[in-house]
Order: sequence, then C-alpha cells, then structure tokens
Amino acid sequence: STKTSPLVVLENVQAFSTEGLCSLLENVSSLMVHKDFRLEMRPESSTAIVTLLKSIDAEEFVRFCTENSQLTKLKITAKLLEGAHSIKAENIPGGVSTDHITVYFENVSNQGGPKVDVQLLPKERSAITTFCSPKGKA
Repeated sequence: STKTSPLVVLENVQAFSTEGLCSLLENVSSLMVHKDFRLEMRPESSTAIVTLLKSIDAEEFVRFCTENSQLTKLKITAKLLEGAHSIKAENIPGGVSTDHITVYFENVSNQGGPKVDVQLLPKERSAITTFCSPKGKA
C-alpha cells in the first residue's frame, strides 16, 4: 500500500546536491521540503530517497515524476521503494547491544515492526536487522 510505504527512489541524481534536488522537486511538483517531503541523498548509488510526509499518494507522485518533462530531460527516474525484509544500520556506537537495536527497530514510532534476527557486525560498526515482513523498516 502506498499509504504504508510513502517512499520513492529517484535515480540518476548524481549531478545534484541535496538542496538543488529539493529545489527542483519543489519547482516541478509544488510540494514543499520539510512540509510535504524529506529527501535523503545516496551518492554511492546516484539515488535519492523521497519520504512523503503527508497523505500524498506515492504512486501518483511516481507517475508525476515519470511524466514531468523537466525530470525526463534530466534523465531522473522515479519508482516506489520496494519493501525490504532486512536493513543494515551503520555507524553504530561501540557497546550497543543486540537488545538495544531490537527495541529500536521494533518500536512502532520508528516505523518498526516484529523482527526475526539482529546480527551485530562490530568491526564494521553496523548491524543487520531482519524483519518478519517488509512493513518493518526504520
């Protein structure tokens, strides 16, 4: 459901800064950053994650981006972010326990859900959390 997963991936955004892409999205969509959406750049994959903050239909937002001539000209594509069963949390401080990570990722206010497993990777300062369903993600 787009109501429970209001996340959209924008691809081919390597030429933009966070501020530049936010401005572009505001100009072409009439949405406002921090009010209607949040943006997280993923430079390692030339993508950005758009989190829709209000009851904006994510499928409609993707369709709009796909049909927008300015975004098409810049070769920016959009698609719904598919639900994942596992996520990797990075930059975890030393001494954080598996129990602490479990409590955080099962917390509904963090958009979490029931988990199956938490695997700490202390050398990488990360952890992999696997959920029962793709709905649980933070």
